[in-house]
Amino acid sequence: MEKEKEGKRSVEASGKNVEEAIAHGLAELGKTRDEVEIKVLSEGSRGLFGLGAEEARVRISVIEPQVVEKVVEVVEKPAPTPPPEKDFRQIAKETLEELLAKMGVRAHVVIRRQANAEDEELPPVVLDIEGDDLGILIGRRGETLAALQYITRLIVSRKTHRWHPLVVDVEQYKVRRERSLRRLAKRMAERVSFSRQPIALEAMPAYERRIVHLALRDHPTVTTKSVGEGDQRKVTIIPKTQ
Repeated sequence: MEKEKEGKRSVEASGKNVEEAIAHGLAELGKTRDEVEIKVLSEGSRGLFGLGAEEARVRISVIEPQVVEKVVEVVEKPAPTPPPEKDFRQIAKETLEELLAKMGVRAHVVIRRQANAEDEELPPVVLDIEGDDLGILIGRRGETLAALQYITRLIVSRKTHRWHPLVVDVEQYKVRRERSLRRLAKRMAERVSFSRQPIALEAMPAYERRIVHLALRDHPTVTTKSVGEGDQRKVTIIPKTQ
């Protein structure tokens, strides 16, 4: 709803995340970022374990030209120096341990590097949770684990003022799952090569679909594509045309 207050026009807007909410508000006001003051009312949340999700909300107010100059000066100041990687890894570990404690989960966290990330400029830091009876942290199709990783990334990025590839795993579940998916991809590829008929795999989250795509990207006789919407999105293996 648009408001008049002390010579300022302002709107409150919402979206799936803060950037989307800001975009909606700017479009409604017909202004650019340099012409407004933005206040984040809520960063939104996917919810914990898929429950209680809410949209991000912002209030955007048109500001006077002289104030715009001051805002630009502040924005152009150097960002806080991010902590060294060693400190970052420790902050990430402590953050996840604190989350687990608040959830009543007795476990410890081990820091390791992603084993197959040699070709990446900034290999992800992997926080591997170890303990007894941790299946509850994985959830159906890894949904609970994905939510825990999202929350950990969000808190760590706010603490350190930087983004760094961060993976949360449980007893190397993702490592085992990746190996299983690669074997499945190769088996199905051989079947498609023989039958010349496409095969659709089960619905998977985005990071698992990426594993299948990468496993078959150099295959001589098949190619892959993702089809479907949302939680039902699947990888389809298709024979290459001659």
